[in-house]
Amino acid sequence: MSTFSGMSNLPFMILAHGGNRSTHLAKLHKKEPVLRTGPNSLSFGSVQAIKDIYGHGTPCVKEEAYILTAGTHYHLADVIDKAEHARKRKVLSSAYALKNLERWEHKVADKVDRMLAQIDKRCSAPLPKGQSYADPKESLVDFRAWINFFSLDAIADIGLSEHLSLLDQGHDRVVAQRPDGTTFEVGLRECLYPAARKQSLLLWSYDYYKILDKISNVIPFYRKMSESGVGWEAIVLRRANQRLERYRAGEKLDDFFQALMEDKNGTPHGLEWGEIFAEINIMMNAGSVTTAIAITNVLYQLLRNPRAMRLLREELDATLEPEERIAPYDKVKHLPYLRACLDESLRLFPPTPQGLPRKTPPEGMTIMGRYVPGNTTVSISALVAHRDETVFPNAEQFLPERFLGESGRALQSSFITFSAGARGCIGRNISYLEQVVLLASLLHRYEFAMVEGFELQRLETMNHILGAMPLKVWRREYRT
Repeated sequence: MSTFSGMSNLPFMILAHGGNRSTHLAKLHKKEPVLRTGPNSLSFGSVQAIKDIYGHGTPCVKEEAYILTAGTHYHLADVIDKAEHARKRKVLSSAYALKNLERWEHKVADKVDRMLAQIDKRCSAPLPKGQSYADPKESLVDFRAWINFFSLDAIADIGLSEHLSLLDQGHDRVVAQRPDGTTFEVGLRECLYPAARKQSLLLWSYDYYKILDKISNVIPFYRKMSESGVGWEAIVLRRANQRLERYRAGEKLDDFFQALMEDKNGTPHGLEWGEIFAEINIMMNAGSVTTAIAITNVLYQLLRNPRAMRLLREELDATLEPEERIAPYDKVKHLPYLRACLDESLRLFPPTPQGLPRKTPPEGMTIMGRYVPGNTTVSISALVAHRDETVFPNAEQFLPERFLGESGRALQSSFITFSAGARGCIGRNISYLEQVVLLASLLHRYEFAMVEGFELQRLETMNHILGAMPLKVWRREYRT
């Protein structure tokens, strides 16, 4: 990757500060199938590496990066030990089972309804005839923000039966709680995003991360990010403590927390409180951020590709009645073009674009037909894998049709937005439920227009954090 990558992790850390490390790797991988990103780390550029590194039965294990950023207890994604991972996944799999999620559809539908109520208030007159773009002087709606509010409200209800009410209030100021019990008000997103960014800048030198994390706080740029992380922990602590109080009071609520505490027969799982808190933390974090990124991205891609928008609207209009305000999940969950649009957007801009690090076994192993020494950090970025032209021709283009039919199903083994194998994302069904219902409801009810020349901004931290997406919006007219 750099002349000095064999000697130091510093070049990769410098690259991380630019906010586009995976995009940079994708460009380099067009020439080189394997890149050295540090003295003991390799990045692979072909989908052939997916099965070797992440597939079922791989001898690779998760790298220590996961526990370096963990708290006193590990959530499922942090666990390195395979036996411990199997234990935790067995407990959590019932909570994330599809049958449970479909039972929670009403919680998602409620949040969609609240979002539509807010968008209805902000609708304007249709674009003048012959005009394709919104006037930047008009009052535009930042859909990135509203989709963030939606995903946070939805996951709080699904996970904790809590009504955050971000959609109702139109902002993300919430009450947080310090360990001593005192409370304060803080902006939810201003705490969530900077904390992850600091990790994404400094994590890549594992041996020195803990030291770097501390001494970097003398610099205001990093100190502010650390303070944001403390705020996020306080937000989660407030939510977790309130839900625990309701559980101890005997409330039987149908949510993720209840499934964490007991099995379907009411037998306690016996998890330590630290474990439970860690799972709530990752659920509220990853469970909201990545879904919001996904929905914002696909709406943006559809607005840039009128043909795809037209085909998707035709599919939705043939399925939904004009007066249907919220798309029922049963009606839209198997619509092929809707799912193809979602997956193509997730392919093109995966919410988590980075290569998830794994460590080779002590005896070494073969990856992409090449021997890799033991205890080497290896990865393939989802953004890089999804630009492998041998599998995804015209990879830089938004082409939902590639995911249709048998040929589309064959692509799933190369589609790693949710990772792959036994360590694949356990929350993918929740994400698809929210994406399908909200996107179908928005496109069925509204028309949108961007300002001419608008480009959605992306900053890579641990995820692809998005900039504002101001849109003109108005109600659709149905032809009968």
